[in-house]
Amino acid sequence: MLSYQHLYHAGNLADVHKHALLAWMLAYLTRKDKPLSYLETHAGRAIYDLAADEAIKTGEAAQGIEKVESWFDADHPYAQALAKVRADHGPRAYPGSPMLAAELLRFEDNLTLAELHPQECDALRAAMAPYPATVVQRDGFAEAISRTPPDPRRGLLLCDPSFEVKTDYHTIPDFFAKLHKRWNVGILVLWYPILTSGAHRPMVRDLHTLLPDGIAHEVRFPPARPGHGMTGSGLFVVNAPYGFAQEAERLGEKFAQLS
Repeated sequence: MLSYQHLYHAGNLADVHKHALLAWMLAYLTRKDKPLSYLETHAGRAIYDLAADEAIKTGEAAQGIEKVESWFDADHPYAQALAKVRADHGPRAYPGSPMLAAELLRFEDNLTLAELHPQECDALRAAMAPYPATVVQRDGFAEAISRTPPDPRRGLLLCDPSFEVKTDYHTIPDFFAKLHKRWNVGILVLWYPILTSGAHRPMVRDLHTLLPDGIAHEVRFPPARPGHGMTGSGLFVVNAPYGFAQEAERLGEKFAQLS
């Protein structure tokens, strides 16, 4: 399915959860003077205009980053990336995870981004043109398998599907177990939505069974609008970096304050 357009949802509270912790992990990895690999399976277009009609229509950014940006001090890597992207692209620009990675990684690091949607991939290529990134229009799950283990082996993979394809809930645990077997030192990060239907629960249970050392971090928040089915955001992280649990807990305390 190729109907999903993240512009309607960019900068929402799920993005805040995912991107703040991703930025923290990338900043942690780049402290060491060794190159790394970053891979992404569902990259999207990399940069979004929160002043666009699509973003305004849903109001998700207004209830998301525009409401809670004060949570992050200026020296937090998420805040630093936001500031850089706005300086380059305007005050209502919002970076997706590929742009966050491009801003936080170094020239010597490998950046590989997969996106299947033709128009989104074209926009991704344009956004990534100034950066040393490899962009491929391909199914992200297949691309991840073909690229692992990467060179250098040190690094992180983000899997961020829309879950429009409902079978993803059933196939992702085995996919992650296979990835971990191929790339046992890689940090593997899965984002998933928490819906009123509870569709994520069997998947998370299976992930814990197959990858018992993985960490699941979940936050809850009010629906962005009446009837909206997403009421939270989850990350499942394999080989989480040192300090991740504490950073996630600090962010979780901020989310707990939302009414």
